[in-house]
Amino acid sequence: MSVDPPQRRTDPPAVEEDLVTAVLTASRLLVAISARSLGEVAEALTLPQFRMLVVLDSRGAMSLSRLADLLAVNPSTAMRMADRLVGAGMVERGENPHNRREVLFSLTTAGSRTVAEATDRRRAEIARVVEGMPPESRAGLVAALHAFAEAGGEPAAPTRELDLLGW
Repeated sequence: MSVDPPQRRTDPPAVEEDLVTAVLTASRLLVAISARSLGEVAEALTLPQFRMLVVLDSRGAMSLSRLADLLAVNPSTAMRMADRLVGAGMVERGENPHNRREVLFSLTTAGSRTVAEATDRRRAEIARVVEGMPPESRAGLVAALHAFAEAGGEPAAPTRELDLLGW
C-alpha cells in the first residue's frame, strides 16, 4: 500500500495560514537582523526602546499619550521607556508651545545618530539577504511588503535619497 503525500489545502483558511506562517518566518529573520544591528550600535538599548526612538525619528516630537498609542503600550510603560532614554541622552522632554501643561518627547542628536547607524547596518544586512534571493522571487516582494506595512499602519522607511537630504 502506497502512502500519498499530504495534500496541501487551497481553501481560504489554508492559504491564509500559509501566508501567516511565511510572514512569521520572515519576521524571525528581520527581528534577528534588527537585534544584531542594534547590538552593534547601542548594546544596552532594548528593541522596544529602539522602537520608541524610531517612532520619534519618523513622526517627530509628540506627547506621551501619542507615543503610548503608537507603540501599543500603556502610558506608564511608555513613560518608563522614555525616562530611560532621557537618562541615556537619546530623548529629551520639552514643553508643548501650544499647551504648556503637556510635555513633548523628541530625539536628541545622540538618539537620531543611533537610529541612523542601526538603520544603516540593518539596511546593509537586508540588502545582502535580498541579493541572495532569485530575481523572480524579488519581483512581488516590494509591493507585498508595502501593502503589509500600510495595513499595519507603519510609515514607509526613508529611502537612501531622503536620508541624504536629512529626512
